[in-house]
Amino acid sequence: MPSFDFADHFRRSPADRGPDLMTIDGTDRFLLDEAPHVHGDALRQPGEVAVVDDRYGVLTLGLLSLHGADGIRVVQDSLTSERALGAAAGTFGRRGFTHPRSLEDAFRNVRLVLLRLPKSNDRLDEIARAVARWAAPDVVLLCGGVNKHMTLSQNDVLRRYFGDVTASRGRGKSRLLVAQDPLAAAAARAAVTAPWPRRVHLDELGMTIVAHGGVFAGASLDLGTRVLLEAMDDAVPTARTAVDLGSGNGVIAVELARRRPAVRVIATDVTSTAVASTTATAEANGVADRVRVLRSDAGDEIDAGSAQLVLCNPPFHEGTTVSTDAAEAMFRNAATILQAGGELWCVWNSHLRYRPVLERLVGPTRQVVRTAKFTVTASVATG
Repeated sequence: MPSFDFADHFRRSPADRGPDLMTIDGTDRFLLDEAPHVHGDALRQPGEVAVVDDRYGVLTLGLLSLHGADGIRVVQDSLTSERALGAAAGTFGRRGFTHPRSLEDAFRNVRLVLLRLPKSNDRLDEIARAVARWAAPDVVLLCGGVNKHMTLSQNDVLRRYFGDVTASRGRGKSRLLVAQDPLAAAAARAAVTAPWPRRVHLDELGMTIVAHGGVFAGASLDLGTRVLLEAMDDAVPTARTAVDLGSGNGVIAVELARRRPAVRVIATDVTSTAVASTTATAEANGVADRVRVLRSDAGDEIDAGSAQLVLCNPPFHEGTTVSTDAAEAMFRNAATILQAGGELWCVWNSHLRYRPVLERLVGPTRQVVRTAKFTVTASVATG
């Protein structure tokens, strides 16, 4: 395969290229190598190719640079991935892609879709349904993943919506799944149009949870979130503005708004699926007028000193990798968002031992609750 003229961008120091970017990997290369063989015609026609969850922009830039594609429709759940693509495209003077507002806009009449297999089968299900429903009849969905993270259940998901699903031979540490022939029988079409997001009424809270595929905890109540909710009434009772960092399906933000009608709640998450889920959960429970939902990276677009309370159930995985980077970014930004004397209330798996980190990044930290698995702490911002 020809070398990438933009590859150096992904090898620069973090100070030059932003956090967590890396060189092109074997799965990206495999997808780019195979794309012209599975549907070369689509690459030559503007607007007939879509890319899903391109982590660093490599797939999109590769299609533009190597295969001459144009009008690529890019679906990136993560804002950090979207920003990485924008930065790389600017560096190399590349255009020729858009970010559609909906999955229907992303896949309507496309003939080739490149997808990095997600960790969540629900995410794969929502994407596969949308491709089968809106793409052209001869569409090919080309999925790539790392062998050790791939399972037969991914094939099963694809077979719900495509009549022909095959697996490639492995190449290096990667393998591809190729899905074709979107099912057109009446019964299958009815399944394809089954609704996402999913809605579940949770009797425990008297709340309807709405969740898109892949959002943290889905349409359920996460165990850590439950522990935080049980302690939350004591969190800065005088707060006028509160922020939910990493809102996921919206349970924390919505429950806070329901319990405290006078509080203005800002919910933020880095993924578009979480933003859509939080928005829908707020609407389903009658508090959409008091929950403002933002897509941002760890709350980096919220004004400094704008809140008296921040609530957070931080992730400790980045994809399939255990990582505390996202949590630490949330803690740093919480310290900025809070007014002096405001508090960050955080729930975390006790084995992570976040308390020294919270003391360093936010301020004096006390333990509020500790269960067999979870710890809730309150950290006072020193300003």
